[in-house]
Amino acid sequence: MPAGAPKAGGRRKGRPTARAARRLDAAQTSSLHACITLSLLIGARTEELRALTWSHVDLDGTPPSIMVWRSVRAGGDTKTKKSRRTLAMPQRCVSALQDHRVQQEEVCRAAGTRWRDNDLVFPSRVGAPLDASHVRRSFRKVVAAAGLDPGSWTPRELRHSFVSLLSDAGVPIEHISLLVGHSGTTTTETIYRK
Repeated sequence: MPAGAPKAGGRRKGRPTARAARRLDAAQTSSLHACITLSLLIGARTEELRALTWSHVDLDGTPPSIMVWRSVRAGGDTKTKKSRRTLAMPQRCVSALQDHRVQQEEVCRAAGTRWRDNDLVFPSRVGAPLDASHVRRSFRKVVAAAGLDPGSWTPRELRHSFVSLLSDAGVPIEHISLLVGHSGTTTTETIYRK
């Protein structure tokens, strides 16, 4: 087996690239399109994205990036110290966030005085922090629209898919571990890479 190749075993639900493309296409009309795109293409946890603020997004930088410095965990900390990281974004993520910001401005206007400005990238319809059940419910709709079984997929699978896509592309496991904020390669290899 070549170095960096995925190990046999684990759950495989079809080719990762084909699954990822179907989920991104299905997410186009979802309010979580940008969230799904970021999680799948840069490996951010949904708990990190739910806490992401616009002040931690740099769409004009070279390269464009997000600063994953917070989480919805107790105290606002990321899962581990290594999880606090700045991630460069591909153009598809930048475009998704630009579109999302325009849509969010429309939602803010529609909410009127009910809107609470928390600077969140992914808030509720009134600007409040987004709860996990809303993310799961919206994600199931995207999965169903992609022609996949919504009972078999959770938002966490996007991060697993990110690792599998990079692994399939031959990216060294050490580099993948840094991108997903793991302190070493063990968790990346044994839990995430399929």
